Amino acid sequence: MSKEMENDLKLLWEKEAQLDMHGWNFDHLKGRWLNKEMPWDYRKIVLKYLKQDASLLDMATGGGELLLSFKHNTARTSATESWLPNIKVIKERLLPLGIKIYPTKTEEELPIKDDSVDFITNSHAAFNAASVYKKLHTGGFFITEQVGATNNFSLSRYLDESYTPPYPESTLLNSIINLKSAGFEILLAKQSFPELIFFDVGAVVYYATVIPWEFKNFNIDQCFDKLLSLQKLIDANQYISTNEDRFIIVARKRA
Repeated sequence: MSKEMENDLKLLWEKEAQLDMHGWNFDHLKGRWLNKEMPWDYRKIVLKYLKQDASLLDMATGGGELLLSFKHNTARTSATESWLPNIKVIKERLLPLGIKIYPTKTEEELPIKDDSVDFITNSHAAFNAASVYKKLHTGGFFITEQVGATNNFSLSRYLDESYTPPYPESTLLNSIINLKSAGFEILLAKQSFPELIFFDVGAVVYYATVIPWEFKNFNIDQCFDKLLSLQKLIDANQYISTNEDRFIIVARKRA
């Protein structure tokens, strides 16, 4: 690869690293990556248990995209969010629909009364099992899909040889133990490691930029040689891949 081509790639990747993400979606990567399907559908599992008259709280709702896909009664729906850019988004998107919003300082925070909701959903956000238990009515449901400790480990470790998982305690086993200790009955618990495929290095750069907790020391200059190696691999094989780490739990509050 010529020096001129390397410079062109660097300029292209620097543009990717400067892009922001609004809400919680990866529309910018459409057609540039592929998420292999998991053996469950989080949305369908939620809808299996969620009754139309239930009071629903979505923790750390992001931009509210997933919450809105539930098509739940908005008068019976509320959401928390701690990231300021997303709070602005959901105030514009959810408030006009009648959905109540609770801005928080942390993902785990639940600023609602104890024993006040029927259903709490949580997609990829931290939670405190004892706190969730307190907020639910007896017989209420908590459904969460979590990112496991080894998520994208191979790619993160390749770009940063000193990388260690930021949330090593985020495992299916730990979560089940914590929920059962809080008083929950576990109705479903599954784990999967689906392949995540990237078709161009710019997509990797964007991805690493918008989720810095998994790519803490990532920047173009320090990782440039490794990015060039990824480029050569894509030139030869048309893609590179890593593995996600996901688990899902459906829990019900015991009497």
